[in-house]
Amino acid sequence: VQLQASGGGLVQAGGSLRLSCAASSGIFSTYVMAWYRQVEGKQRELVARITSWGYALYADSVKGRFTISRDNAKNTMSLEMNSLKPEDTGVYYCNRIPPDRHSWGQGTLVTVSS
Repeated sequence: VQLQASGGGLVQAGGSLRLSCAASSGIFSTYVMAWYRQVEGKQRELVARITSWGYALYADSVKGRFTISRDNAKNTMSLEMNSLKPEDTGVYYCNRIPPDRHSWGQGTLVTVSS
């Protein structure tokens, strides 16, 4: 499955962004999907995950600020990010759980200025 993340940008602390992920295949609906974040020099971390039926879990660092959602009919997934902090800066990727090493794509850069 090819995955394309988009929607990143530069935003001030306290601002909001909405990331989108488009999947190339209909089997997307069968996967547990997730948003991952990578900061330069650090390991990629899992930010939020969502089951095929919509049950979501979040990393403690984003709980209450980020909302993950998906539309299986459209093979898309989103991440609504509010109250952004400078430490949210990074490249955001969408992938399944467990991640498919062929599906990382370019990611989308989110930069939060203080």
